[in-house]
Amino acid sequence: MKVRGIVLACGNSQSPMITDGDRFEVRRVAERPGKAEVDAVLADSGDKRLVVHGTDADLNAVVLRLLRTERLADVPIGYVPADPRSEVARLWGLPTDRGRALDVALSGDPDRVPLVRDDVGGVLVGLGSLGPVRGVGYGDDTVVLRGQASRLEVTPDPEGGPGLVVHVIHKRLFGKKVTSTAARAFQLGCLPVQVNSDGVAHPRPMGKWTWYRHTEDLRLIRGVQ
Repeated sequence: MKVRGIVLACGNSQSPMITDGDRFEVRRVAERPGKAEVDAVLADSGDKRLVVHGTDADLNAVVLRLLRTERLADVPIGYVPADPRSEVARLWGLPTDRGRALDVALSGDPDRVPLVRDDVGGVLVGLGSLGPVRGVGYGDDTVVLRGQASRLEVTPDPEGGPGLVVHVIHKRLFGKKVTSTAARAFQLGCLPVQVNSDGVAHPRPMGKWTWYRHTEDLRLIRGVQ
């Protein structure tokens, strides 16, 4: 059987090992692999699909290299979450069992899903969050925040909307209130706040931030043929 994919095993010291199989070969790389590691694999990939075995942060790092090397259109990407709490898996209905996830990644069909970028050169494939926050935020032309919120969360839009969904969360004495807005872009001006993208904290607090839909989608492998 022809080798269909290259599996990037991203520093999974706490995860069961994946070894070479009939349908795939394994390349072991560091957590959140960078340019040298990912670009070398892309140069060898040919028509093979790329499968990331790791965390949402690892997937984020690999997708960023697809974006920067202009390979989004021709490289389908699968995902085998190392963490069952993966926001990417929850968002797109991917299995978190390692065997099932690998089977989907190697046998499934690529589906075009929104790729979200930020204005400091990064991408978002699962969950972006910040807060507590005080400021003004817009989803396209709609004011989604004016004042204070306990937390803001942004994800790619799984419902086929304009690109992303902004969730504004206000904690109450009993429970919380969540307001959700679909938009192509979210812009925030605020008192400096810590921003997290796919579980990775930005190096410094930010007084403004933008997430927006990229002009090209990600070819994420989701369904089994």
